[in-house]
Amino acid sequence: MPLQDTKSELLALAFARTRGWIFDLDNTLYPAECNLFAQVDQRMGEFIAEYLDLTFDEARRLQKSYYHDYGTTLAGLMAKHGLAPDLFLDYVHDIDVSVVPEAPELASALDLLPGRKFIFTNGSRGHAENVAGKLGILDRFEDVFDIGSAGYVPKPDVTAYHRFLEAFNVAAECAAMFEDMPHNLEAPHALGMVTVLVKSNYFDHPAQRQLLNNDRIPPHVHHITDDLTGFLTSVVSHML
Repeated sequence: MPLQDTKSELLALAFARTRGWIFDLDNTLYPAECNLFAQVDQRMGEFIAEYLDLTFDEARRLQKSYYHDYGTTLAGLMAKHGLAPDLFLDYVHDIDVSVVPEAPELASALDLLPGRKFIFTNGSRGHAENVAGKLGILDRFEDVFDIGSAGYVPKPDVTAYHRFLEAFNVAAECAAMFEDMPHNLEAPHALGMVTVLVKSNYFDHPAQRQLLNNDRIPPHVHHITDDLTGFLTSVVSHML
């Protein structure tokens, strides 16, 4: 049997019980090369500079500090400054999604996955719907679980994952989580999900850089890919 066929069969076996397919949004469902999240990143710095009367450089340092310490910049701003989240989310997600390419092959791969499909994002529902709509895949998902749905508790906090599972009555042991942030897969792994790291060339967290400089895949990452569509196609090719 060809090596590629063997690999596909092993993938199919790993996902044999999966009936809940959970996808992060940014730099996971769309290619990081389109540089969409850089727009969000820039607008976060602009918002903080205006909101806290800081220079842009000061705002950027605070932005990254909160992101690393609290899971999201928003969580830090809420905890430290009592920020109303909608004000922030509306501003930072007012971006140009025309850079996002349509993804008919990804849509076809999603169609073949057995079970329910969800977007689970630390961003807003509106942002997820805009981006997934531009990709042409929004109607493939049962629902979007956004930061508001999680009570503004962001990934990687395990509470966010519990709230997702409870909201949709999904059994963790029958679910798979796809993420571009390796530390956001620690809780899903602990809960019993299959975990897939979608690697990108957008490095925005120390955990990504640590993985880049480490030849060993961390134990909480079951699978790793730089081609989500190809990976899903391989999974379903031996499940049908």
